[in-house]
Amino acid sequence: MFSFKELGIDSKIISAVEELGFVNPMPIQAEVIPLMLEDKPKDIIALAQTGTGKTAAFGLPIIHKTDTRKRNVQYLIICPTRELCLQIADDLSDYSVKSEKINIAAVFGGSSMERQIDKLKRGAQIVSATPGRLYDLIRRNVIDLTDVKAVILDEADEMLNMGFKEDLEAILQATPKQRNTYMFSATMPDQLLKIANKYMNKPVEITIGKKNSGAENVQHISYFVQAKDRYSALKRIVDYYPDIYGIIFCRTRQETKEVAEKLLQDGYDTEALHGDLSQIQREVVMNKFRFRHTTLLVATDVAARGLDVENLSHIINYNLPDELEVYTHRSGRTGRAGKYGTSIIIANLKEKNKIRLIEEKLNKKFQTMPIPSGKEICEKQLFNLIDRVEKVEVDHTNVEGFLPAIYKKLEWMDRTELIQRFVSIEFNRFLDYYKNLPELSSPNERSRRDGKDAIRKASNYTRFFLNLGTRDGLTPTTIIGMIKDFSGVKSIDIGDIEIMKNFSFFEADGSYEKELLAGFKNQVIKGREINVEVAEKKKSDGRRESKREGFKGKRDRKRNFEKFDRSNKSNRRKRKN
Repeated sequence: MFSFKELGIDSKIISAVEELGFVNPMPIQAEVIPLMLEDKPKDIIALAQTGTGKTAAFGLPIIHKTDTRKRNVQYLIICPTRELCLQIADDLSDYSVKSEKINIAAVFGGSSMERQIDKLKRGAQIVSATPGRLYDLIRRNVIDLTDVKAVILDEADEMLNMGFKEDLEAILQATPKQRNTYMFSATMPDQLLKIANKYMNKPVEITIGKKNSGAENVQHISYFVQAKDRYSALKRIVDYYPDIYGIIFCRTRQETKEVAEKLLQDGYDTEALHGDLSQIQREVVMNKFRFRHTTLLVATDVAARGLDVENLSHIINYNLPDELEVYTHRSGRTGRAGKYGTSIIIANLKEKNKIRLIEEKLNKKFQTMPIPSGKEICEKQLFNLIDRVEKVEVDHTNVEGFLPAIYKKLEWMDRTELIQRFVSIEFNRFLDYYKNLPELSSPNERSRRDGKDAIRKASNYTRFFLNLGTRDGLTPTTIIGMIKDFSGVKSIDIGDIEIMKNFSFFEADGSYEKELLAGFKNQVIKGREINVEVAEKKKSDGRRESKREGFKGKRDRKRNFEKFDRSNKSNRRKRKN
């Protein structure tokens, strides 16, 4: 096994790293550092999961190669979020603590630009930045990039997922052409590959683990539930793992708020992390979670990006993400640094195919488990309590003086009754909660069909027209999310969904027709105004009552499809002109 000294790192940096507790380089560090230390280094694409030591892999060599005689920016690190930006700057400051005259600046949104500009003017050879703020500084001509030797893109796939493609390209175009580019990413989607081909020169590709795969030490579990039982299943799962310390991922900020509020009301140590929080509120939430004052964090993907917390035991997918790569990032937050973790999906039967695709991407199988029963949960909690009692450290010096009075107080009880009472103090809430609670059964295909038929018979579905289709990136999951978010009705029954190239149809409970039409009004996606209209209403006997002229027969329906198609194409041409 290599040591940092054998890799050619400066002795002052090695000393600082050893004081932090690092002796031998991790695999990605052993691969990347020698390449970056070469006199004529090549561009690098490094594919590895978060938590594998990427920061030191690029941080140690750039500190080693920094010219302290110059004050201009020599190394530019771009990352998706302010949290990661600050963390990188802090880590690099720790690595360079014994190296003189190396200045590191963090540049990110949500903080005073003036203070950041002042720090840049005082001289910073290494800058850690988020794309948006860095691009603002470039446009204002307040950051000098003429001496940049290398640009490091950290969590590159995340930056693309967050919509920073244009900013990234503008930043890369503003740096010297002869600079090196080092790209660090967990996955390699096609969009990222295009940027690499455009802005990198014959890069060396390094893959730690399998490309686009999840962390090796993560167990993947799926629980299948009916939609109405999703929250109840979440509670049972959390209760089944007594020492859980993890993140619950939701699809929308509204869902994040609702789930966190329910968990708080039910007595769990929970906080919500979403886009509506101010920076100060966000920092308070994250500090509580980092110091384990909160053990469950309910978050959206966007809000949690860049949040790096060690020793997470579980990741729970309350809903599956729309993009499969996002699942890789979620699950990669646990099982780090040689430790084991668990990634859980709460899914419905419709999502079986999506789970199969994730399995293929990760090259790992999910373990499908039944929802824990009340008896199993109580047993798990009871033995966890006993384990804690066994392992608790007794401070004999301070406890000794109280024992005679305690012995006297409890002398009338025998050993068995004493244990029973002791267990009941901690354990009664679980026994009381689960003793009369019906079990949650996992749905099967037949019960799903029967349930769907029952809903259809009981509901008057309305069929809606939507002016978006597959070319707008629409999926059934996206439409379901839009219906629930825009209408504000989370329990709304949704029927068939048909997605064409330029438009779509969906069925939903007709009693919420007004809420749906009002909710979709003035909504915009990717610059396109959403238009939703009633197409036809389905009566409880299955007959259709047309509410949109020209949709009575197949021939008329086809003619109207073509009309909408031409109308959409015409609108796109107008926007381009």
